[in-house]
Amino acid sequence: MKIFNSALCYLFVVMALISCKDNNPQVVELPNSNMEIAKVENDPNATYTKVEFGIEGMSCEMGCAKTIEKKLAKMDGVKSAKVDFKKEMAMVEYNEAKVTHLDLKETVTKVGKVYKVKDIKEVDMFSQSE
Repeated sequence: MKIFNSALCYLFVVMALISCKDNNPQVVELPNSNMEIAKVENDPNATYTKVEFGIEGMSCEMGCAKTIEKKLAKMDGVKSAKVDFKKEMAMVEYNEAKVTHLDLKETVTKVGKVYKVKDIKEVDMFSQSE
């Protein structure tokens, strides 16, 4: 009888948890998130520069490279950012009136103290990533 009561109690708890599940997830919009992206991409007076640079200290693709890529892409004035884990390289296109090489370096090192930026160079076209 004790096992039956325990099983019944367990079943009741499981049913309560399942029935409380929110079937209508709430969509939350960040303020001005779409506006900022459109402003950067459609600024006709901006002068965009493409740079490539090495990043030392990355140990994984998802935790390191993607996190650095997201941080670079969120910078005000950055049009695009791609981090290639295998080549240990970042490719960034940015508005040179808003972003400097130092800004890029600081953003990478703020993600983690183990990351080091090396050899920032301006390019006409990005290298092909694998």
